[in-house]
Amino acid sequence: MGSEEVTKSLKIDIHNHILPSKVPPFKEEFGYGGFIELHPKENGYADMVRDDGKFFRAVEPNCMDIEVRLEEMDRFGVDIQVLSTVPVMFSEWAKPEHTLRVNHFLNEDIAEKVSRYPKRFIGLGTIPLNDPELGCRELEVCINDLKLPGVQIGSHYGSLNLSDKSLFPFYEEAEKLGAAILVHPWDMMGKDTMPDYWLPWLVGMPAETTRAICSMIFGGVFEKFPKLRVCFAHGGGSFAYTLGRIEHGFNVRPDLCQVDNPINPREYLGKFYVDSINHDPKALQYNIDILGVNSIMLGTDYPFPLGELEPGKLIEEGMPHLSASDKERLLSGSALEWLNLPKEKFL
Repeated sequence: MGSEEVTKSLKIDIHNHILPSKVPPFKEEFGYGGFIELHPKENGYADMVRDDGKFFRAVEPNCMDIEVRLEEMDRFGVDIQVLSTVPVMFSEWAKPEHTLRVNHFLNEDIAEKVSRYPKRFIGLGTIPLNDPELGCRELEVCINDLKLPGVQIGSHYGSLNLSDKSLFPFYEEAEKLGAAILVHPWDMMGKDTMPDYWLPWLVGMPAETTRAICSMIFGGVFEKFPKLRVCFAHGGGSFAYTLGRIEHGFNVRPDLCQVDNPINPREYLGKFYVDSINHDPKALQYNIDILGVNSIMLGTDYPFPLGELEPGKLIEEGMPHLSASDKERLLSGSALEWLNLPKEKFL
């Protein structure tokens, strides 16, 4: 391999969602509803519809068609996408054995796409954490059989926050297998009381991600499992911007905040990752100042409109003061470290 290839810079987008071209009729298979169906439309478009007929969202061909996706990646200079399912597909509300069936179907689909273009795509699986034992089994399948380097999980599971002790076997297994974890907000708190103006996505999602980070810190997850490699989507939500309040609460109400972990939340800065979806250079710079440049990586939420519509533009053009090495860290270095994959694999 020549020196030019070895020194080539990469652009790795770690936050991308993808769907299969077809979804099985799970309602017929399981005998009850609530699952997402894909209703094809003209020109490769489709509607995501719950099997009770309730519309969820329309998706464009780039959400399902891998060739369309590759064309768009080339247009924006994205070398690699890390693929994960759309969170509504988690199906964590279903019976655990049925959640496993849905998740495994999605995992096999992503693994097949990666196998077709192994230098362009990396896959993250989905696991049934409504039954952590089943979740650990599917995690092992993802890592050892499907060769996916990690999984995407939700910001909570039903009434369980990510601090719940029932999830500790999953963290232990993820640490043992060296699995990367992407925490994506879903089933946003307060969504039923703010149905207008897209507020669950604009307000609820940042709060959900902050909830997940604080749960893992206060619940002692990072303390008990220090080798976990966890990335929180959407720039870590509002965590960095409310860290002062979080730390202050930790100090003044130890009876409430320190019941499971007496270590200051600020001590965990640099021990988890976030993506770069901040939409504002000042916000991204604040995240860099608080969390550190080594803890941040390019993520766009492709192909959805609330994501970064021109992948990497915020880093490449919106942060002219950053050094070339810092930009390389944001565009690929942190991602490769989080995924525990060598750069040479993709050159």
